[in-house]
Amino acid sequence: MHRTENRFDTAFITKAGLIAALYIALTFVSQFVGLASGAIQFRLSEALTILPMFTAAAVPGLTVGCILANILTGCAMWDVVFGSFATLLGACGTYLLRKTGNPLLGCLPPIIANMVIVPVVLMKVYGVEDAYPYLMFTVGVGEVVCCGVLGVILYRQLKKSKRFEDL
Repeated sequence: MHRTENRFDTAFITKAGLIAALYIALTFVSQFVGLASGAIQFRLSEALTILPMFTAAAVPGLTVGCILANILTGCAMWDVVFGSFATLLGACGTYLLRKTGNPLLGCLPPIIANMVIVPVVLMKVYGVEDAYPYLMFTVGVGEVVCCGVLGVILYRQLKKSKRFEDL
């Protein structure tokens, strides 16, 4: 019997919860070294944004994880709202590209969403006075490293493991 993910069953909710918890934990690792927020950020948790290539449960998991991570690391409320919205948009985009089987395409939506939205948050919410293109660049570099490089590595490792074919 083939399991579908079009309903919120126990397995779906469990997967989403585990992804959210892992996102929070990895964000705390980045926060510990001062790289979870700001003009230059390298959130290790962003590597998980490749997971919608494997399961729909990653979309709410990443979104809830980002909301809670932002709250727990002391982000301003508008950062919690719009930063998490960027994560939701990116996760939805990656999920829509899952059938391509191409992790390079799959990592583009979260990179683009964060490059466009996070600089506005930094400028409007935190008063970062750097120019928007500069902030797009600095946020983009972090996203390319974490989503692009680490995310693609994670994707390839999960694909190698037959246990993760239907994460």
